[in-house]
Amino acid sequence: MNKKRTLITGITGMVGSHLADYLLESTDWEIYGICRWRSPLDNVEHLLPRANKKDRLHFLYADLNDYISLSKSIESSRPDFVFHLAAQSYPRTSFDAPIDTLNTNILGTARLLEALKNFKDRKEIDPVIHVCSSSEVFGRVPKEKIPIGEEENFHPASPYAISKIGTDVLGRYYGEAYGMKTVITRMFTHTGPRRGDVFAESTFAKQIALIEAGLLAPVVKVGNLNSLRTFADVRDAVRAYYMLVTTNPVAGAYYNIGGTYSCTVGEMLNYLLSISREKKIEVEIDAERLRPIDADLQVPDTKKFQAHTGWKPEISFEKTMQDLLDYWRGRVEKGKYFLQR
Repeated sequence: MNKKRTLITGITGMVGSHLADYLLESTDWEIYGICRWRSPLDNVEHLLPRANKKDRLHFLYADLNDYISLSKSIESSRPDFVFHLAAQSYPRTSFDAPIDTLNTNILGTARLLEALKNFKDRKEIDPVIHVCSSSEVFGRVPKEKIPIGEEENFHPASPYAISKIGTDVLGRYYGEAYGMKTVITRMFTHTGPRRGDVFAESTFAKQIALIEAGLLAPVVKVGNLNSLRTFADVRDAVRAYYMLVTTNPVAGAYYNIGGTYSCTVGEMLNYLLSISREKKIEVEIDAERLRPIDADLQVPDTKKFQAHTGWKPEISFEKTMQDLLDYWRGRVEKGKYFLQR
């Protein structure tokens, strides 16, 4: 029996790299990962020996903005499963680059789905396609609507959120209109090692690690600390994505996924400070870290997904935060220097 083959867009990102780790450890699948020629390889550095030997891992150069390269990647991989994770994924950045965000996330998804449709129409492949939307689509939800269910109205609070609404609807449309096996996720806050430093918990952890090493004054700069978030570990998230595509996928189905531990961004920061080796750290509001508007309440109702797959989070908030801080400590100890955000 032939091994299953999977195509991951965005394999060099936090989620894509952890998904590759999980699939290499837990399956015998052949893994094809799309990366841009200019993608940083830090998150997959540990995987490069396997990729160089083509030991179940293959990197393909393509770009969501280039239909031909996407088609070539599909031709090379012939996937049974597609995980579409690639995106301009930084909400704060989307305020500075809204057009690029909309183009990459909406039209990029359309290019990928159209390319996959063309292969399906020729009866060459018919993969299960995970389209990664975002909890940001719900945006500014009133307190009485918490926890947030799948049918809650979209009220986006950033160009990124608007772009993910387009991604979400495209995924459902291709499932409903063409019978493609698309499944859509709105993953709530998920973090851990390799999290980009443009996200609150990761920039806090990075700043603390730099302070501990004596490379930064003992002040953590912050934005809005009042937003309520439900945190999940990225390693639980990728396990959820695997279960999503392997547990009776329904074309056009959509699910909210997230952790069980909720706290404000300020409470999360206080926990990181409590496990720091440096106990005299001040906190300072930095106006540049504030969004024009924010999604203040991000708490999911995940009953639909859990009932369908049996998934539940296993990694505690405390372990996630400890591992995130240790990740940044390791980066600093290796002599990596960073743009200080």
